[in-house]
Amino acid sequence: MFESPLFWPAYMKEDVLYVLDETLVPEKLKYIPVKNVKGAVGVIRDMKTRAFGQFLVVLNTFLLELTPEIKHLQNVARQLNNSRPTFPFAEVTGIVLGAAQKASANGVDVRLAVVKTVQGFLAGIRARRLQRIQEISEVMKDKDCILTHCNVSGELAMAASIALHQGKHVKCFATETRPYMQGARLTVWELQQAKVPVTLVADNTIGSLMAEGLVNKVIIGSDRSAANGDIANKIGSYQIAVLAKEFGIPLIVLTQPSRGGCKRGGHAHGNKERKRVPVL
Repeated sequence: MFESPLFWPAYMKEDVLYVLDETLVPEKLKYIPVKNVKGAVGVIRDMKTRAFGQFLVVLNTFLLELTPEIKHLQNVARQLNNSRPTFPFAEVTGIVLGAAQKASANGVDVRLAVVKTVQGFLAGIRARRLQRIQEISEVMKDKDCILTHCNVSGELAMAASIALHQGKHVKCFATETRPYMQGARLTVWELQQAKVPVTLVADNTIGSLMAEGLVNKVIIGSDRSAANGDIANKIGSYQIAVLAKEFGIPLIVLTQPSRGGCKRGGHAHGNKERKRVPVL
């Protein structure tokens, strides 16, 4: 299977975390060495890596700062939680801290507990993402014209690659996604790497594309999902969802379902219930 560098943009090697500098893609693939929590906070605050990459950084930072001292681990968690206030890192750091505190209370090796928790979490996430890629490749049909917005960290490109190998003819439209231009820099690049036909379009052309019948599916990701199926994604996603509904085009969200924390998202129209979108 083709694997996009954006699918797993951070990895550990010999006690150093290497993080893909996504601000340099597609001009070059450069990995930033991170050795401690200070470096981890730096790559998050400077947006060197985005939502999923930041998630990987947060988890792996506990391996960089591995210690049996609960207070030190709590300090690491606090710094990570404050690195990006708009993202719920506390849910992730809380799981690792909970495992460490339980091990300490039971007289078990705290470091081993942290390692097992982090590695187990990462293995589970990777398996679920690969499963989601297989599922979305099955949803893709021959002659599909798919609109995407921002970047789904490798999942869309890998699914489309599978679809192509299955003999399906699929092509994509990718928005620029201003102001960071993730669509232009990342999505178009990784789709091209996967040999998937892709056309870059301006953010404000979505209505025209749909009105002219050039799109028959919308696939986006989400920065966060609520337990009831509500999602929050890159600015512009709401307008795309409204237009997709207007033109009767299915909108599919690739996201990790929430198992706690946020029960529901904010409603744009008071307390009216909205139709749930398919979530893979």
